[in-house]
Amino acid sequence: MTLARERGQDARSARRPMLLALVLAIFLVLVGITASALVAITSAHLSTATLNATISRDASLVELFVNSNLHPDDLVPGRADAAQRAQLDSKLAALTRNDQILRVDVRGANGEVLFASDPATVGDRPAQSQGMRDALSGTPSAAILASSNLRDPAVMALWRDAAPLLASVAQVQRDVVIVVLGAATVLAVILFLVFRAAQLRINRQQAQLLEATRRDPLTGLLNHGAVVASLAELVEGLRRESGSIGIALVDVDNFQLLNETHGHVSGDAVLRGVADLLDGEASGSVLAARYGPDEFLLVETAASATDLERRVADLRDQLADLTVQFGDSERLPVTVSVGIASLPEHAGSVTELLSQATVALQEAKGSGGDAVRTVAARRAKSNTGSFDVLQGLVIAVDTKDRYTKRHSEDVARYAVFLAEQLGLDAETLATIRVSGLLHDIGKIGIPDSLLRKPSKLTAQEFDIFKQHVALGDSIVRDLPNLEAIRAGIRHHHERWDGHGYLAGLEGEQIPLIGRIMAVADAFSAMTTTRPYRKALPVEEAIKRLGDAAGTQLEQGLVVAFIHGLETASDAPIPGDASRRIWKPARRAA
Repeated sequence: MTLARERGQDARSARRPMLLALVLAIFLVLVGITASALVAITSAHLSTATLNATISRDASLVELFVNSNLHPDDLVPGRADAAQRAQLDSKLAALTRNDQILRVDVRGANGEVLFASDPATVGDRPAQSQGMRDALSGTPSAAILASSNLRDPAVMALWRDAAPLLASVAQVQRDVVIVVLGAATVLAVILFLVFRAAQLRINRQQAQLLEATRRDPLTGLLNHGAVVASLAELVEGLRRESGSIGIALVDVDNFQLLNETHGHVSGDAVLRGVADLLDGEASGSVLAARYGPDEFLLVETAASATDLERRVADLRDQLADLTVQFGDSERLPVTVSVGIASLPEHAGSVTELLSQATVALQEAKGSGGDAVRTVAARRAKSNTGSFDVLQGLVIAVDTKDRYTKRHSEDVARYAVFLAEQLGLDAETLATIRVSGLLHDIGKIGIPDSLLRKPSKLTAQEFDIFKQHVALGDSIVRDLPNLEAIRAGIRHHHERWDGHGYLAGLEGEQIPLIGRIMAVADAFSAMTTTRPYRKALPVEEAIKRLGDAAGTQLEQGLVVAFIHGLETASDAPIPGDASRRIWKPARRAA
């Protein structure tokens, strides 16, 4: 990932929390405004309701007092006698025993205090307030005292302590604020959690969508565009710093034939199997990607071509244990061809690096597949005079099909080993060795679709395939002094019971070299991985070889070969000697 991309992601990550904070801030502001408005409205309505209730009670008290104690004549100054005034003053004073009523008096139309809870104020004419003047004019602010029986208007004034009333209103205001703020806090926390969960889910979905554009849907590896972009970034970084980058272009062998024979579902299964192994190789310094329909790309930083060769060797060892099976098919092997190149060793740019790896891959595929080629290790042209026709034929086999060449080398080893067990002379051993190397030379004329088909051949296809022995004989027949070699090439598929091909010879009618080649060829075929079948264990191959004695193979030769394998310390071991899974028993003393 580039620094610019990392910064872009950091910027997006920074914007997301800022957006969440902005939403929460707006919400809290709205909650604050709502709470303030709610408190103000509640306070106004509560104050009005409380005052109205208090006024209603006071009006009732005044009405009760007036109706019970006052006579219209009492409201005329000088009419009430001293005893009447003292009695009224006493009753007004009794009203103030309520802690909240501070003072009560009755005033005439001229504002003179006629009766009062405080007798000392009787006769006073305090300055009239607007409320008093409104009351005297018939619109009192607290209550209206009007009576048709009153000849002169008068006002009964009552002063109440407002502290308890205000305290009650203030307590309600505080309760409202606490409830609103508490609810707002809980709601803010809930919204924060909801927003954060939603944002995290959106972030994950965005990351998944972004990653999906960079991933191959079948294998889950990086796709072509993503790995090329990543490779370009790595190369650009390498221009600023010293280092190296190695790439391995991996191609699945016979993939088209596999698809055509077993279907695309089978091909997908093989691709996923290879992808799983490559994904296991991926790490901080290694990228794995699907580069093409049947191609994968490994990119490793701080790696040379040699480093990649070691990694690819490990990968091919793991592939040796990977098999697939479809329907009633044999366990099919999975092999790959690999082209390796590195920068700056082999190239100076991304395009050149990929081109060099592609050329190396084509050479690996051109040699028959299941091979590794590096740009630095391409096959050199021979410049010696010792190159002869037989060497050219061996190279032709290798170029046509790498499996055929390995198989031919194994057949030569087994045939020579069997000839040694029979005590044949050195010249015959040399002839047998060359015959073993060339016994399948005719396969260079067999179509790849048959030679590498990942399933058993049909009867018609097998008829075509059988012609490789005749073609091989035709290829070498004009070379001098090769009669014995030709016999090994032409007759190594004859059977002891006469049911072989092409001539259908039986028993000792088959030349000895052909019978020896038949044993060696059968053992190699069973212990070598082939396009349509995985190699058999050595013990199983020996058992089947013994079962074929007297029918397909000459019994005496089979017995000698098996005895040699089980007793000779130098017995040839099938496959790579570094991966031997079977050793012969020691020769009896």
